[in-house]
Amino acid sequence: MTTAHPSLAAGRWQTLSLVEQFGNIGSEVGRALRWHARGEHEHSLHALDRALELFDLTITDPRWRTRLKEPLRAREIVCDYFFGGNTHRSTAASLEQYFMTFATAARMRR
Repeated sequence: MTTAHPSLAAGRWQTLSLVEQFGNIGSEVGRALRWHARGEHEHSLHALDRALELFDLTITDPRWRTRLKEPLRAREIVCDYFFGGNTHRSTAASLEQYFMTFATAARMRR
């Protein structure tokens, strides 16, 4: 399987805090949302693919094995927005706001 983030998949992802991981996931989700809004569904799917890869790296990170509720729920909501019936009634703005919180917190920790 080809990975979109080879250096992260090789172990660098595990050097990031959970907040940093979610900030990076949010960057890809934001790209997917922007491409989707422009009607560029192919580009949106590629960005979403990268976001899901990062979600999976977070979920398999052994440090968070007792804290999986948040990443699993966030992944579920993102998938529901793009692929499901949006039963959670998410909006592009609500997803952006959710992930921006993590990006801001990660930036403040630097």
